[in-house]
Amino acid sequence: MASYENELEQIVAELNRAAASSREPKAEAERSSASLDHLLAQAVKRSASDVLLIAHAPVTFRVNGSLTPAAGPALAPEDTRSLLLPLLSTNLHQELQRNKSVDLCFTREGIGRFRANVHFQRGTLAGSLRLLPDKMPTLESLHLPPGLKRLGEARQGLILVTGATGCGKSSTLAALVDLINTQRRDHIVTIEDPVEYVHANRNSVVEQIEVGHDTPDFASSVRSVLRQTPDVILVGEMRDAETIGTVLTAAETGHLVLSTLHTNDTSQAVSRILDSFPAANQPQIRQQLSLALLAVIAQQLVPAADKSGRYPAVEIMMASHAVRSLIRRGDDHQLYTAIGTGRAEGMITMEQSLADLVRSGRITRDTALAHGYRLEDLNRYL
Repeated sequence: MASYENELEQIVAELNRAAASSREPKAEAERSSASLDHLLAQAVKRSASDVLLIAHAPVTFRVNGSLTPAAGPALAPEDTRSLLLPLLSTNLHQELQRNKSVDLCFTREGIGRFRANVHFQRGTLAGSLRLLPDKMPTLESLHLPPGLKRLGEARQGLILVTGATGCGKSSTLAALVDLINTQRRDHIVTIEDPVEYVHANRNSVVEQIEVGHDTPDFASSVRSVLRQTPDVILVGEMRDAETIGTVLTAAETGHLVLSTLHTNDTSQAVSRILDSFPAANQPQIRQQLSLALLAVIAQQLVPAADKSGRYPAVEIMMASHAVRSLIRRGDDHQLYTAIGTGRAEGMITMEQSLADLVRSGRITRDTALAHGYRLEDLNRYL
């Protein structure tokens, strides 16, 4: 640990010297790139999921869900600029100046592939870098319920994965796409911002479209993709009513569509979709959703009992006849009850999932209580 901390101190000292010097900008960029590579290599060694680079704070790693500041001096504003600006192409730099935030993915040879968000805070440049696994995840490696495999057999409809940022939505979608890619001979098109997991062609043919690089936005890309004879479409995020409407149409017209939303549970996903549209249009959207929906998977990552990592707690709502009827009638408040009584159909509530994790010894009771939404139900299951 001491040698690691000394290395970080040396990196920050080197950046300070480079920032104070006005000579040879190209050489400074090369030194900054080497320093960033060293930080990323250390993050990989520590099994960190994220690296935070923020001015006036030390380099910070997220390990097993918890933030761990590195020993050593805080980064100066010049340090964060030196580390992050070399990652940006001319177009990305212009987007950063225009929107004050930009997303990208990049690869470092011998280290790995990373997703980054570069943004401004308190007038200084900051970055959040996420390490992407070097192997394509599977449902088994993610500790997800094996029953989700049957979703990979579906030929038409909408599969949604929901949850907060950093809960593993992208990994779950990547595992489902890889399952389809392995078992079927389909044309798969992903639309992402940015492309995170790179899928090699297996039995299927996979195209990956990056918003901002290959297409201006999600909605126009989905419309264009529909003319490219896809079987499976992955839409990285349903951000607006136009994208949601286009996705629902695609799911209704013979395509299997996978996408994400930022909601905590499955019934909130229904509300979020409907609230994106004017009240006059919501009855039509309810009808479309009740017909197109296949499943909603809400997930969160919770710390393991032995502190060795994190496990997913999931809520799964399958579009059974009862669930479709509730959505069509507007009885969204009854969806949770339908999920709780639908285990035979592959459904599970978040509280049931947390209780299962406690009983298997994977997480502690206190952890379950800290992550449950309906504590009365959770206590009853425990």
